[in-house]
Amino acid sequence: MKDVAVAAGVSVMTVSRAFKEDSSVKRETRDHIRQTAEALGYVFDGTASNLRMKRSDFVAVIIPSVNSANFADTVRGLSDVVEARGRQILLGNSDYDVSREEKLIDQLLRRRPEAIVLTGGRHTSRARKLLVSAGIPVIETWDLPEEPIGHVVGFSNAATMEAMVAHLVTSGRRRIAFIGGDASSDTRGADRRRGFVRAMQAHGLAADHLVGIGTPPASMTKGAEAMKQVLRNLPDVDAVVGVSDLAAFGALTECMRQGILVPDQIAIAGFGAYEIASVSVPALTTIDVRPREIGHRTGRMVLSILDGDGAAFPQISKIEPMLTLAESAP
Repeated sequence: MKDVAVAAGVSVMTVSRAFKEDSSVKRETRDHIRQTAEALGYVFDGTASNLRMKRSDFVAVIIPSVNSANFADTVRGLSDVVEARGRQILLGNSDYDVSREEKLIDQLLRRRPEAIVLTGGRHTSRARKLLVSAGIPVIETWDLPEEPIGHVVGFSNAATMEAMVAHLVTSGRRRIAFIGGDASSDTRGADRRRGFVRAMQAHGLAADHLVGIGTPPASMTKGAEAMKQVLRNLPDVDAVVGVSDLAAFGALTECMRQGILVPDQIAIAGFGAYEIASVSVPALTTIDVRPREIGHRTGRMVLSILDGDGAAFPQISKIEPMLTLAESAP
């Protein structure tokens, strides 16, 4: 900062004020100082200022997978909102591991984020204690936890899957299998599987056609392997629901390899409204959980709370997923 002051012919204090948008610094002087700093390659260090103002200007976000297009869309939506107000995202990847999430929470809280956004509502007991004691807004997304830590932006994965089953039953399908959701680490997948079982039982149908795909995330390869098991062990199945569109697309390709007509012989549906659902042949019936909207709402909630609006009580923003019908399960 001293180097910039000497080069610009001003005091160090004026340089500091120029980078903090202090109204006491004339616009011409501010522009001159910043141009000088640019030429010198200087970047203003706002750490001390942020500590004094109790602001870090970033929001911590933890997602289960950086490879998921849906979670990426949520982060983009969140970034769009908070970056417009001068804040940035600090991203952590839990890899569907609550123990790793706990470590990330510990590390991120040490950096004094203004808020922390989590994916899902299930955490280790220590993680919950850390979050409750953090003294910052905590927003859980992609779920409707029974005991939220603070604020929530999400939907019921179980209830949404029940709606998918209801559609398949209404369209005449009775022997329906579910692919995925067997790993305890994927809590949202487990909730979808639970919703499938509950819906099948409510319709008086067999709910035991469950084929696991192992550790998350779900993939097209795992979906294809699971479909092989379905066709080998459950030959009477007339519909299959994937825990995600990736698993469903894998199942669809296996049907094509074995000459199974979709949807004439077996209807196939997914979850998530990934791009692959709309471009596959036939296109996949799926559930659009509106991941970008989850991000937008979360961003608006964070800013509202930081502005002092509604910070004293939990806010619950429910997302309404949309059933998107297509050729694979009309």
